[in-house]
Amino acid sequence: MKILMVSDVYFPRVNGVSTSIMTLRRELKELGHEVTLIVPAYGMNETAESDIIRIGGRKVLMDPEDRLMSYRELKRLPELLAGRSFDLLHIHTPFQAHYTGVRLARHLGIPCVETYHTFFEEYLYHYIPFLPKSLMRYVARYFSRRQCTQIDGLILPSIAMEEALQRYGVDTFRKIIPTGIELSDFDYCDRHSFRHKHNIALDRPVIVYVGRVAFEKNIEFLLIMLSQLRHNLPDILMIIAGEGPAESRLKRMVEGLDLSANVMFVGYLERASELPACYNAGDAFVFASRTETQGLVLLEAMALGVPVVSTAVMGTRDILAAGKGCRIAPDNPVDFAATLYEVLTDADLRARLSSEAKQHALEWSAPRMASQISGFYRQVMEAAPARNGSVLIG
Repeated sequence: MKILMVSDVYFPRVNGVSTSIMTLRRELKELGHEVTLIVPAYGMNETAESDIIRIGGRKVLMDPEDRLMSYRELKRLPELLAGRSFDLLHIHTPFQAHYTGVRLARHLGIPCVETYHTFFEEYLYHYIPFLPKSLMRYVARYFSRRQCTQIDGLILPSIAMEEALQRYGVDTFRKIIPTGIELSDFDYCDRHSFRHKHNIALDRPVIVYVGRVAFEKNIEFLLIMLSQLRHNLPDILMIIAGEGPAESRLKRMVEGLDLSANVMFVGYLERASELPACYNAGDAFVFASRTETQGLVLLEAMALGVPVVSTAVMGTRDILAAGKGCRIAPDNPVDFAATLYEVLTDADLRARLSSEAKQHALEWSAPRMASQISGFYRQVMEAAPARNGSVLIG
């Protein structure tokens, strides 16, 4: 099968969507499919790849890490793709990529599917704070409904996203297929290498957050929680790995809470070795986002045997469960800190959670999920455009 993918974001821009696309492309190729990807050019010495078409553009005003692809270049895509045949088009983001993808699919006469990666109802107001939150939710729901009617099939990463689209009244044919992780990327790492590199004592209690340092990730909650936890663990250290628009505000918050000795910002990390080493430096991985459609970082931590302490909101509910390598924490700082304290001070509990986590991560392997997406492609290609319904893939 020849697949054309379109996204508003991809590496070197690091986030969950980029990782998801990279993993899916790799696994689809392993299954024998051909995948061509259309994404922005970032002007950061991207490695040229024959199956990636980079579109020039400019920085996004509210989020300079991202790029707005040139409309003029996007209009030339039919010309650039002339003479090439594709069986299906897969859209990964709801901005320019959505409208470009829909137009291309119609031009090429092929079916169009889209993965609903981001819960924009709880996302937009962080970036347009001068408008009422209720208005931003209305706008997000309106555009989600409208866009979903323009495609032939939807891939949802979690039950929470299925519930959201049901509330919106969307009836597009869809399946819940979580994003898988490449377990071989997170199978082994020296626990102490990251600590040695950053002069962290081997016996110091350490918690780790990995992800985009963005407002919607609820890192402020984790810092408030940390200020509570420090009362019982004065030498606790929280490592924050990633970058993003909230970084300056969070650093000011760290100073305001007198947490400078308890928080370490390490920025983006190289994925092959530095990132796994950072995960493994932690005695626990912490997470409190209220907008995740899935939460791949939870699975990455689990694959390395790092116990997870997290709230279970939106898509993280699909991953987190008793006996699965985690402790689900209440959505308030004091009780979250108490739950985390129990994990950090009980070595036997951490060992048990570590073993459970590794076993649980096996259920989310990338090849398994890519095979299900490949099957969904075939269903969409065989189905009438008006086909409706929803099927859960476990």
